[in-house]
Amino acid sequence: MKGDVLKAKDYRTDLQPVWCTGCGDFGVLKGLTQALADLQVDPDRLAVISGIGCSSRLPGYVRAYSFNSIHGRALPIATGLKTARPELTTIVVGGDGDGFSIGLGHIPHAVRRNTPLTYVVMDNGIYGLTKGQASPTTDLEAKRSRGLAGADDEPLNPVLLVLSSGGGFVARTHAGNLPHMRAIFREAIQYPGFAFVHVLAGCVTYQPRGYADQLLERSYELPADYDPARPEQAAAAARDHRFALGVLYRRPVTERSEARGGDGHAEWMSPDDVARRDLPGE
Repeated sequence: MKGDVLKAKDYRTDLQPVWCTGCGDFGVLKGLTQALADLQVDPDRLAVISGIGCSSRLPGYVRAYSFNSIHGRALPIATGLKTARPELTTIVVGGDGDGFSIGLGHIPHAVRRNTPLTYVVMDNGIYGLTKGQASPTTDLEAKRSRGLAGADDEPLNPVLLVLSSGGGFVARTHAGNLPHMRAIFREAIQYPGFAFVHVLAGCVTYQPRGYADQLLERSYELPADYDPARPEQAAAAARDHRFALGVLYRRPVTERSEARGGDGHAEWMSPDDVARRDLPGE
């Protein structure tokens, strides 16, 4: 399809998602394919890697070099791929259980190596694939009220964890806010280093009814005058009991980096630059 303007649908395979009706992962898939179309990433130079879990099924639905790997090991596998094939735009996807339980130890090393990967974690605060156990990010009150295992364990703060590890690009979005998610994915893919995106995504099967709406009500978009270059401000936003949506921290990039390969999207563009582009849309 060289020479053609790719649309979001051109990044989808013929496989139909098997997620539950209403699952937030549908929104993530749509937002990701829209962002890829915005950037006109060549599917032949795209890799999508995941671990195990509901959200980790996503690579099968994206037209790319896709690999649904083993539990918690998506980051080292993607790091090896990106090192061997630096020309590929490499995206890692997974859930809160896969990323922050068995896979937790790989995150700070991926951050410190600053391998140019985009790591998208769909956080629904539950183990959905294995029938509703508490995950590392399950709210403490929810665990106690529902009698889930680990009632005395405080949940992890994914954004604060990546910030404290030295992450250069740390953002949060919500699976129910498609325009916002699309824009965040665009910025993350373009960042010439390790980029982390925390996606709030409700589970309609094992979370209480209206859980996704509660997450959205508890969220707010960062104001226009927010400066993502200030790490202390990012840490304060990450500690807020409400969920700040947007790019919380972006280490300034002063030089063009070719680390993301030859797809023409190595340099970072500001949100204003992106907004001025003639985007192909759907």
